[in-house]
Amino acid sequence: MLANVLLTESFSSSEKRHYFLDFKKTSTDSKFIQISRSDQQEDGSYKRTFIIVFEQDFEFLISAMSSLFHHSAHLSEKGKTVHDMRAENRKRGIPSWDPEIKPREKLQAHGADTLEDRELLAILIGSGTPGEDAVALSDRMLSAVGGFSGFMSHSIASLKRFNGIGDAKAIMIKAMMEIVRRTTSR
Repeated sequence: MLANVLLTESFSSSEKRHYFLDFKKTSTDSKFIQISRSDQQEDGSYKRTFIIVFEQDFEFLISAMSSLFHHSAHLSEKGKTVHDMRAENRKRGIPSWDPEIKPREKLQAHGADTLEDRELLAILIGSGTPGEDAVALSDRMLSAVGGFSGFMSHSIASLKRFNGIGDAKAIMIKAMMEIVRRTTSR
């Protein structure tokens, strides 16, 4: 692919390894970033490897790198894994979660069909309690009633028995189940 280099940055990690970050434009005006690595071989030649990220995917690259840097900055001192950090974030509630695992943001970025049942219900109920986030509450509710279809046979009063579910949330769940019933019966 022939392309014009619009901007370039480079750095070396050693005398034998060099990196190049090029912002390029093709003859059809498509823009992309090419990340190249050049390693000097024993015989003096260079082995080059590279990846290309096109303009329509820049936001995903930036989001992924931001998340990676965010996580790596918190790992070095305590030796925690990303899994450990997510478990800690879950204890502090959904607002403290990384955007890629928040149900609303996940739905917006990847579509409703990518969410688990508990994530969909969590979006509907909005919040949990101080000791249990909306996803955990949703998971517990779905397990107790036997999945979404189990809500059909539960009254508002029976839904309110779940800690964190009051009149408003129970009524929302029942209204949604009625919408589903009406939609599927037509």
